[in-house]
Amino acid sequence: MVQELLVAVVAALCFGALYLAAGARVVKQYEQGVLFRLGRVTGDVRTPGFNLVIPFVDRLYKVNLQIVTLPVPAQEGITRDNVTVRVDAVVYFRVVDSVSALVKVEDYKFAVSQMAQTSLRSIIGKSDLDDLLSNREQLNQGLELMIDSPAVGWGVQVDRVEIKDVSLPDTMKRSMARQAEADRERRARIINADAELQASKKLAEAAQQMAATPSALQLRLLQTIVAVAAEKNSTLVLPFPVELLRFLERAGPQPPGPNGGAPAGIAESTLRTGPPPG
Repeated sequence: MVQELLVAVVAALCFGALYLAAGARVVKQYEQGVLFRLGRVTGDVRTPGFNLVIPFVDRLYKVNLQIVTLPVPAQEGITRDNVTVRVDAVVYFRVVDSVSALVKVEDYKFAVSQMAQTSLRSIIGKSDLDDLLSNREQLNQGLELMIDSPAVGWGVQVDRVEIKDVSLPDTMKRSMARQAEADRERRARIINADAELQASKKLAEAAQQMAATPSALQLRLLQTIVAVAAEKNSTLVLPFPVELLRFLERAGPQPPGPNGGAPAGIAESTLRTGPPPG
């Protein structure tokens, strides 16, 4: 009798251990448990830690509450200014309502992915190429709003959306490179012309100062000679003032008279100073 009682107790203990093992569930810190009893959601969500369920009656689903990084495949579209581009993005989202994420949508990750792709195509069609290249922050906000609006009903919150890369056709890249080169050349010419204008004004002021003091021109000439001689060149270029040429021209011999004789001034002087007649 005692032996049969001991066997019954051991059997009960074994059954209880098996029952506990079958009903024991551990929910991790970054998870929440949603309990379905006979197909219906029962009670509140299960918190992290050790939880017991009724075997073969209850089913506990664990939902990850961590932020999910979801890459959006590259989408090809035509911008508002008729340029074909390929744009890819990344979506950061997390589950805020475990029950809605399990009940209201079959696969919330797949649903967010599809919504992100369609929203990205819509953003491409509504934007210009310059906006995609330089105004990404505003496009990211608009894309986040488009994805987050339906995701709220799924118990999902979109934290951030980032456009990763914008791929352009090779012809468009070459056109943009030529445009940038032309713009840089235009700015270089404007800067060069401005420099020439400022230099001409300074040279005009320097010419006025040197015209007032001729000795300054001679000093400048000597400085130029010293600068050229310091280069150890075999050829020395010496500027010659035009005023000196004019002075030498005035001091040179007078041209001959009309008949090939002495100059007119000398002939007239000879006639006046000749010996008296008879």
